[in-house]
Amino acid sequence: MLGTGAMGAGVAGSLLREGHQVTVWNRSTDKAAPLGERGATVAADPAAAVEHAEVVLLTLFDTDAVVDVLEQAAGDAPTDAVWVQASTIGVDGTETVVQLGAKYGITLVEAMMLGTKAPAEQGKLTMLAAGPADQVDRVVPVLDAIGAKTVRAGERIGDGTALKLAANAWIASITAATGQSIALAAALGLDPQLFLDAIDGSASDSAYAHTKGAAIIAGEFPAQFALDGLRKDIGLIAEAARANDVSTTLLDALGRVYADASAAGHGGDDIAAVGTAF
Repeated sequence: MLGTGAMGAGVAGSLLREGHQVTVWNRSTDKAAPLGERGATVAADPAAAVEHAEVVLLTLFDTDAVVDVLEQAAGDAPTDAVWVQASTIGVDGTETVVQLGAKYGITLVEAMMLGTKAPAEQGKLTMLAAGPADQVDRVVPVLDAIGAKTVRAGERIGDGTALKLAANAWIASITAATGQSIALAAALGLDPQLFLDAIDGSASDSAYAHTKGAAIIAGEFPAQFALDGLRKDIGLIAEAARANDVSTTLLDALGRVYADASAAGHGGDDIAAVGTAF
């Protein structure tokens, strides 16, 4: 496991719970240390982390981090190890990693993680896998340990990223829309809970709206998916949309409203804090 932030730590914990032998590394060692107490081996650097790996999971923040760590460690893993790129780095970032993989002769697949901190800790993520079928097959025990289901997006590395961008566009939209409707209900003199009650069980209902809506109403935002992380993803989604002639009108608006919440001090809070922007 290269990267033990909120998602990586949860994934590592799920792997340990399912009986896998796990070695972890994180740039900030204090984030990896608790996993050592749970049975993981804590490595001093990326090269040491991958030295005996069958599977290498990359769960890092952005393209620069993935490239940096991959270049540090690529020559130190066994030649038959499968590298699983699980970081949300967009279309261009994924192509960069594919090129690096070819340069270093590593076996590379994708497994994007759809879900937040709690599902990562519970082993209930949805995994969006892509790459040659035989190589994805080799990492199925890992995907099964950290996810409730795996969707195979295609055999091209990049298909998993494409599906993750589409899914995160939906997550960004529905969370902001929930915040807007709650703000409208309150501003018009209603108990905002009535909005959630009104959609409950209807064709327009969403479990996500209830989860994020409850946090918005309570004004409590412990991070499951950090708002600034989603802002980064919205930027990647917008880049992909522009490059493929998809309108960014909604994405541009989402970018602004999440930026407003971040500027107000909520960048490290859960994405539900977007509700404060209304």
